[in-house]
Formats: sequence, C-alpha cells, structure tokens
Amino acid sequence: MTPGALAARERVQPPSMTRVIASLHELGLVERTPHPTDGRQIIVTLSDAGTELLADEAQAREVWLTERLENLDSASLATLREAVGILTALVAEDD
Repeated sequence: MTPGALAARERVQPPSMTRVIASLHELGLVERTPHPTDGRQIIVTLSDAGTELLADEAQAREVWLTERLENLDSASLATLREAVGILTALVAEDD
C-alpha cells in the first residue's frame, strides 16, 4: 500500500504517515519497495518481523480481553453485545 493510501485509511495527514513509516522501517517492521508503475511512489509492506510482532500483539490482546470478559456477569455481557452491534453499524457507515 502506498503511504498516501495508508494515510487516508488511518485518517492522518500524509507527512505524519511518512514519519511513522520511516520509524517503522528503522525498527525493521516494514519494508519499502518501489511502486511498479509510478516511480514517484513506494509500496509499504510488513516485514517478517512486523508480521510476527503484529501476531504476538493480537494474541496478547485476545488473552487480555478473554480474561476480563470471563469475570463479567450475564447482564454486562448482554450490554456489551448490544454495544458491539451499535459500534459495528457506526463503523459501517464510514465505509
């Protein structure tokens, strides 16, 4: 994905995304390759290290959330289910 497309997707200004990409590249988490048809652009992809970090973080978040959800009563879980439906609808409106 190009830096401009990433910026639009994350709703940030392109210069901000460029700085983020540079930092991630320095950390070895993303790779930058020339755009195949536009010499002015680059394509940003996750490196193997970035993919591994993302997977590890996702698993840690899932464990954290599961532990907390297990402690909720049925009324609280029902409220959360309803809230998820509302939030999902709000996000879908933006797409």
